[in-house]
Amino acid sequence: MAIVPPELEAYAEAHTTPPEPLLAALAEETRATLQSPGMLTGPIEGRFLELLVHATQPRRVLELGTYSGYGTNSMARALPPGGRIDTCELSEEHAAVARRYLEQAGHADRVTIHLGPALESLARLDAEWDFVFIDADKENYVNYYEAVLPRLAPNGLIAADNTLWSGRVIDDGDDSDTTRAIKAFNDHVAADDRVVAVMLTIRDGVTLIRRR
Repeated sequence: MAIVPPELEAYAEAHTTPPEPLLAALAEETRATLQSPGMLTGPIEGRFLELLVHATQPRRVLELGTYSGYGTNSMARALPPGGRIDTCELSEEHAAVARRYLEQAGHADRVTIHLGPALESLARLDAEWDFVFIDADKENYVNYYEAVLPRLAPNGLIAADNTLWSGRVIDDGDDSDTTRAIKAFNDHVAADDRVVAVMLTIRDGVTLIRRR
């Protein structure tokens, strides 16, 4: 779900280091076999996540919304020695695909997939997070944010995906539950004096957030 013109998106992708063959195969299988392939992280945002992890060198990464594991694999390949990812996924079908590709990539020993509602998984996890990627159901974005912010490391970073929602955040005529949830999340973060945030026009909108 890109918010820039398709021609410009194609140009950006052509000037981004292409994905490894395994990730290209994962993307192809996702589009061919899974519902909602628009949820696929894709080559531009995948590289963006990889670069964020490479730059911040997090020891503990949390991902909310694994889907088929494209973003998970992208982040895993940039983890520092001893780094780990906890990723939460509701669908067993999606988790099975992600698990298979993580094993093929050699990342399975550094990634734990938690199956079930993400808020329930979070309640069971006892950790402080250096990097958090929020990309699960939009109706719970504010709840996810409030659950992870107190457990964010002092120099930690949150990346929230889909925050421009294909441009529908500025469509006053769109009153769908998901659009309203994204708008509410964006307003919530913008008004939160505990954090500093920047909204980026990458793919479908990514907001980066740190604690003050």
